[in-house]
Amino acid sequence: MAHRSPKDFFRPLAVGAPAPLTEIPARPSRAIHFFDPSNEKMAAKVPAMVGTVDVLLGNLEDAIKADNKVAAREGLVRIAGDTDGLGGPDATTQLWTRINSLDSPWALDDLTTLVPAIGHKLDVVMVPKVQGPEDIHYVDRILAQLEAKAGLDRPILVHAILETARGMANVEEICGASPRMQGLSLGPADLAADRRMKTTRVGGGHPGYLVRQDPPLNELGVADVDATRATYQQDLWHYTIARMVDACATHGIYPYYGPFGDITDVVACEDQFRNAFLLGCVGTWSLHPKQIAIATKVFSPSVEDVRHARRVVAAMGDGTGAVMLDGKMEDDASLKQCLVMVELAEQLAAIDPDLKAAYDEIEVTP
Repeated sequence: MAHRSPKDFFRPLAVGAPAPLTEIPARPSRAIHFFDPSNEKMAAKVPAMVGTVDVLLGNLEDAIKADNKVAAREGLVRIAGDTDGLGGPDATTQLWTRINSLDSPWALDDLTTLVPAIGHKLDVVMVPKVQGPEDIHYVDRILAQLEAKAGLDRPILVHAILETARGMANVEEICGASPRMQGLSLGPADLAADRRMKTTRVGGGHPGYLVRQDPPLNELGVADVDATRATYQQDLWHYTIARMVDACATHGIYPYYGPFGDITDVVACEDQFRNAFLLGCVGTWSLHPKQIAIATKVFSPSVEDVRHARRVVAAMGDGTGAVMLDGKMEDDASLKQCLVMVELAEQLAAIDPDLKAAYDEIEVTP
């Protein structure tokens, strides 16, 4: 099978379309807050949310009834046009949309309506249920044609949701399918169903997925299997997130945790978000305003972590050799880890005044 030459990869797929990006911008996107553009009450809250959340996403797919698909699409056009500071390269809050699945009767109309009307403000198109690179190629070509027709001067980026076993098996090819690829999100509910996993939860752990402490020995040195033993709940999504993070890192794009369905359990929500953050994810979805605050906190480095990272950077000098800090060895690998934290803190401080104030107060002691 013949492949496109690398030198052709960064040429537009349509005459007059903007040149593809050679690097995906590192725009903070700690919380991607979903809203229903057909819900007037919800839409009325959007202007007040600009500047309070990194990404606002107009949802056109799941959770939007078939009878409301056109209303949601038209509502998103109105909201984007009427809301200052929403969407575009210099906006305080990015504008994303999740289109309908590519096998639905609405996906093509989603693109042909949104790009001409609000393409200049639309930062990312999220594509659900991506099965393989062919799905990205399809969207890639259509977006190029629509961008050329609309006279856009920057490409709209594409974000894929991993919701099928085949999508997970093809994760590397999906990440590298187009220069438009911005990132991936985990879609735990659909993925669980497709894998025939035996959980009905939307994200998070499961009490049945556990490890158990070994049985203690009795006075004869024999294992007492009837004794009470501690159990520890495991994370059903550890493998999937880790594989997704590796694929994204390989291709220079960004991994995200997806939805956490139990809105009331804010403790478990924060735990799941933090697991994803520690594994390398840059953000997550928010299904309710209370989850925005959780995501914004979790996906921002703590003052303590930034202080330590800055101390290591200051102590390492040119980045070679090794130093001892607080009884721990720090070397060039430590420096690379700490630079990730420092760079993220700088990016977030540029858009978040509260974080900037907190980070600016950090004193780096030898």
